[in-house]
Amino acid sequence: MSDFFSIAFLETVRDKVLPGLWPLIAAMVFCAILVPVAITVSGRSGLMAMPGGRHAHSAPTALLGGLAMFVGFAVAVLIFVPSSFTRTGVLVVSGLAAVLLIADDRWRVSPGIKFAFQLLVALVAVFVFGFVIKYFGVPGSGGYGSARLVELGWLGIPVSLFWLLGMQNTVNFLDGVDGLAAGVVFIVALTLLIAAAGKDQIDVVQFAGALAGACAGFLLFNFSPARIFMGDSGSHFLGAALGVISILGVAKVAVAFALAVPILALALPIADTAWAIVRRRRDRSSVAQPDLDHLHHRLQAFGLNPRQTCYVFYASTALFGTVGLMFFGHRRILALVVVAALVLASTVAADRLQRSGMRIPASFLRRLLAEPNTR
Repeated sequence: MSDFFSIAFLETVRDKVLPGLWPLIAAMVFCAILVPVAITVSGRSGLMAMPGGRHAHSAPTALLGGLAMFVGFAVAVLIFVPSSFTRTGVLVVSGLAAVLLIADDRWRVSPGIKFAFQLLVALVAVFVFGFVIKYFGVPGSGGYGSARLVELGWLGIPVSLFWLLGMQNTVNFLDGVDGLAAGVVFIVALTLLIAAAGKDQIDVVQFAGALAGACAGFLLFNFSPARIFMGDSGSHFLGAALGVISILGVAKVAVAFALAVPILALALPIADTAWAIVRRRRDRSSVAQPDLDHLHHRLQAFGLNPRQTCYVFYASTALFGTVGLMFFGHRRILALVVVAALVLASTVAADRLQRSGMRIPASFLRRLLAEPNTR
């Protein structure tokens, strides 16, 4: 316990983590205030998700959650993050994603136009504001944690564009269950906050805190049963914000494996997205064609309800994200997260077994549970 609550630890929390707590609280409060407004505006403007087809909800549901999240995030950033070209870039890129993709929520644009919107967001991030991945790390010969940096040179531009497009699509594909995308991004943002705090990247800590707070405020209304959806506007906002914040974490400090934190934290959604692309190409269907074969759909087909499906993703995100933090020296926290993830996973599994009526044969346990003086 002294490792976790020593004076040095408490000073680190005060100086490096608390700067992200205030934007988190502010974004959560502003988002919680704005979401009811967004629900009202959605109803009056006709921006509603209608039931039927691939949609599991039974009543028309508001779709302007993404805009409420962005405004909550932007207000917190404007209040707590000092004015700079970087702050402007983060707000413009994430805001552009939120605003452009409202068109898809309103009119269901073609896959080509939707990709053009995604590409425009990525191009603005790379060429206007310079959010570029300039190097990556490979294992070094100096033992645990050692690495050497490999400069990408001109390859940094296509790699960065691919990264930003990938983040937008990963979160977009993930948004298929009430509370899933917002909860996962909340955990990933906290993971980025901790990683940045360990490297004195206070602005990245504040950006990540504001993003986590926007997700938390939205989850109050989006957790199953949802009263509002984030829509494509919200999922692309979250993906673009995650993309540029994680690139900032790489660009501001020469730390190999910096991108390992968001990649590992999003390992399950990234793998699901990659498999969806392969599956659709194999079936000779459009990559943008939606289906019901994503992992979260399969978990529900297995018998999990929306909340349990979210818990599975939350646990895996926290566990893989903590593994990513080990590259930054945060090894002690792994034990705590493993225990929490196991408790959450075992709770879901036990509930699933109970509901299904399955029995695990263990006749030898009857003696331990028998009444005294009986067999």
